[in-house]
Amino acid sequence: MKKLLLILWLGVWLCPARAQDEIPSLEDMLDTGEQWLKDNIQDDVLQALPQLDRDKLKGYIDDLETRLQDPDVRGLAPWRQIATNALPVLEHYEETQPYAAWIRAHLDYFDVAEQFQRTAPVVEPGKTPSAPTPEFQRKAWQQQVQKRAVPKSAERYLPQLKTIFIAEKTPVELIWVAEVESGFDPAARSPSGAVGLFQLMPVTAKNLGLSTGWLRDERTNPEKNARAAAKYMNYLRQKFKNWPLALAAYNAGEGTVQKLLDKSKVKRFEAIAPRLPSETQLYVPKINATLMKREGVSLADLS
Repeated sequence: MKKLLLILWLGVWLCPARAQDEIPSLEDMLDTGEQWLKDNIQDDVLQALPQLDRDKLKGYIDDLETRLQDPDVRGLAPWRQIATNALPVLEHYEETQPYAAWIRAHLDYFDVAEQFQRTAPVVEPGKTPSAPTPEFQRKAWQQQVQKRAVPKSAERYLPQLKTIFIAEKTPVELIWVAEVESGFDPAARSPSGAVGLFQLMPVTAKNLGLSTGWLRDERTNPEKNARAAAKYMNYLRQKFKNWPLALAAYNAGEGTVQKLLDKSKVKRFEAIAPRLPSETQLYVPKINATLMKREGVSLADLS
């Protein structure tokens, strides 16, 4: 019905001018509207138009956020096709483009989850699924990152980001966290509400002095977002004593990481990784692989 109304509206708007007393036929209007859609809208977007609904779209985003918080990485595998199909629709509409930017930066999470699902042992009923081993993650992310070119938008921001991170005494290599978080898109928005190059949550941003209001969200300002992120990374590094744990806290929240460390009486990321959200389990090794590709250093090499 929505698609029919859209076609009809386009037909009325686009039909050739006629005499004042001559009204275009319904068939003419439908033909004109249908042809314009075929000429100007991608097929996958066109097919999705009847299903586009604000409530359904919000439901999809909420479901994805819930799935990312589950510790079972293999559960992300089915979302690869879902995200791929939804991406053109999200990109087409201005109000959903920030979510599309975030999803683009996370498509390889689903790729790695698919790889793990294919190779992981079958889970017996009642038993906890195994998590990807550090060795699997290292190889999988190395393959993913190796074939990826530097995002075109990175060239615009890298010089400024380096200056900011140096000024904040944060390892300059961590500017590449912006590639992992947002693909260097300052408008990117996650399902959980994180915004900007380094995906700052509202509470975190406010604590760091940024406005997050609807009329003025400073998280979309690349310089302010980067400076706040650099400060926050330093704080987490001081609290957790190493970069893998600090970045796990950056992604999952410091409270989540601290509780797992206290409960397990451990001090290493690998020791708590299987109980972290699946996004975080994949996030830290992805950053490590990205630093190796872009800078030739690992998280362990950072001061």
